[in-house]
Amino acid sequence: MFAEWGDPEGRPIFNLHGTPSCRLNRHPNQELVRSTGARVITYDRAGYGGSDRLRGRVVADCVADVAAIADTLGLHRFAVTGTSGGGPHALAVAALLGDRVTRAACVVGVAPYEALGDDWFLGMDPENIKEFGWALEGEDRLTRELDRKDRQRQERALGDPSEILAEFKLPDSDRAVLARADLLEVRRETTLESTRQGVGGWVDDDIAFTKPWGFDPASINVPTLVWYGTADVMVPASHGEWLARAIPAAVVRLNQLGHMGDPDADLVERFAWLTGAAGADESS
Repeated sequence: MFAEWGDPEGRPIFNLHGTPSCRLNRHPNQELVRSTGARVITYDRAGYGGSDRLRGRVVADCVADVAAIADTLGLHRFAVTGTSGGGPHALAVAALLGDRVTRAACVVGVAPYEALGDDWFLGMDPENIKEFGWALEGEDRLTRELDRKDRQRQERALGDPSEILAEFKLPDSDRAVLARADLLEVRRETTLESTRQGVGGWVDDDIAFTKPWGFDPASINVPTLVWYGTADVMVPASHGEWLARAIPAAVVRLNQLGHMGDPDADLVERFAWLTGAAGADESS
């Protein structure tokens, strides 16, 4: 299933959701989105929301879905972006559909586990270390644990969505984003919708990140924005650093914030770069 947001006559951008999430993940201020001139397409990755599960999928398997949606909408050329768990999937689209992709962005996305090995976990919050440890143990253990976590997430979504990540040791910038009133309803909707068929999509994402992705980031030849934060404990900065080195066409955007950044300013800057309306400053 897919959805569209922003300016229906604007420049198309596929916005690939994080882990776990779904097509309903969007900025709450649609006037702000429309002001960027972007036509934003989101969809439920396999196993999430209303999409069928594809057990055993690799990151690159999302490419066929994006191509099919683009064909349905009559879009030959488009930009693609992904945040967190959506980041590697956006890179897959850039690598394997490069002739159709104008620009790509990977925002606080993980690097390949096989590239970093045990260093993949350095600087990561203990809760994420546990989760990906279960992924390395196998599907059965991961499914049991994520079933439990999902029940807790849904209870919090129905009560106080700002507490969904209460057990994580997040920086103040992320806590401030979680407390924003305008984001709470979107968080509630996405949390309840993303796993309405179970945690299969979440399970498959986690496992896909820890095995070969099905493409080489070094093969990406379209302009690609690699965006990450020094205070991020969900996906540490070392992941962004590796991706920035590996992708030949990478433009680096580094900030001093956590995983959630500044939702308003970041959206405007990123969409401006993706639509070609502005360049992104390279930071170090």
